[in-house]
Order: sequence, then structure tokens, then C-alpha cells
Amino acid sequence: MDVNDTPPAPGLREAKKRETRQLISDRATGLFIERGFEHTTIAEIADAARVAKKTVTNYFPRKEDLALDHQEEFVATLAATVTARGPGETPLTALRDSFLASVAAQDPVAGFAGQAFTRMIADSPTLTSCLRGLHDRREEALAAALADTTDAPPDDITPRTVAALLGGVHRVLFTRIQELTLAGRTNHEIAEVLAREAPRAFDLLTPALAEYGRRA
Repeated sequence: MDVNDTPPAPGLREAKKRETRQLISDRATGLFIERGFEHTTIAEIADAARVAKKTVTNYFPRKEDLALDHQEEFVATLAATVTARGPGETPLTALRDSFLASVAAQDPVAGFAGQAFTRMIADSPTLTSCLRGLHDRREEALAAALADTTDAPPDDITPRTVAALLGGVHRVLFTRIQELTLAGRTNHEIAEVLAREAPRAFDLLTPALAEYGRRA
């Protein structure tokens, strides 16, 4: 076999796959913002990325995955924060501090996605529905993490109730970021507003959750 026919090393192959995936995602996002999610086809995305249509679907099985390509990270965020909380820390304080850090960093996963991207989601019934589903999945993952880290019995309703309260606050704050974004506020301005409003939202849960899940 000619040396030029040698397949790339595993590390190079993985790097190439990541580059291709990112290219497809970037081209898709540009088309979605320009034309609208509902009016853009997989074939058009493949043409823009100069790959086969099957290549697009291999990397992104659903069209929604092209627009919301950090889904698993979004779903896992709250559960991961609760699982990693330190000694003496409660789920409420861990999630509050984590959210405020995300606001300070203007993290896109927390909702700081910019006006064009946020408008793309708001104008698409499909993406709006998908986002609701992601919030639901995130809450379910949080409930599982709470049950695991508090050694709750399998039939205990408490972790699910707490997850609904904490997940609800995060859902409200995510929506608040979207509203301010669509109103034309900059990320810096939105971060200033959320830095004031988010603590008040979490404080509403303090009477019920001040000691819940505190680690020894």
C-alpha cells in the first residue's frame, strides 16, 4: 500500500469528524437564522456545507439537533451541579451559585444566545416545543440526582417535588433571558438584570429548601 493511502491516525480522524460536525452545525445555524428553521431543508444544509445529505443525518439524526446542538449538556447541567456539591452545601445553594456564575459568564447554555439565535427559536413551533422537552428532561435528570445523593427511597416523591421547584426557577430565568434578548437588550445588560432578579427567585425557595439535601 502506498504511504499516501495510509488512513489517518485515530486522533486525526476524530479531529476531522469534529471539524465536519462543527461545519455542518455552523452552516445550518446560518441558514436557520436567514430563512427560518421551518423553511430550511436538510438538502440545503448539505449543499451549504458541501457534504452529502446522509452525512448531515449521520451527525444530526433530527433536524432540531442541528439548531440545538448542546442538548445533552443542557439536560445534564443541573444534575451535575447537585451531584458535585461540596460538604455542607445544599442543592439550593449549589444551583443558585452555579446559575449566578453562568450569568456572570453570559453562558449560551444558560440562555445568552444572542438576538438572532433566540429569535430563530421563538419563531419556530418545532424548536419551541423541543426546548420545552429539554427543560422537562433536565428536571427529570435533576430529580434522579437528588434521589441518588439524598439516598431517597425509590417511591419517595420528595426529590421529584424539589426538582420541580428548582427546575421551575431555572425555566423562569431562562425565559426571562430570552424575553430581554428579544427586547433588544445586550448580553451585558441582561446579565446585570439577572444578577439582581435571580437571587430573589431562588430566595423564594429558601423557606422550603434551606436545609434539604445538605451534605454532612
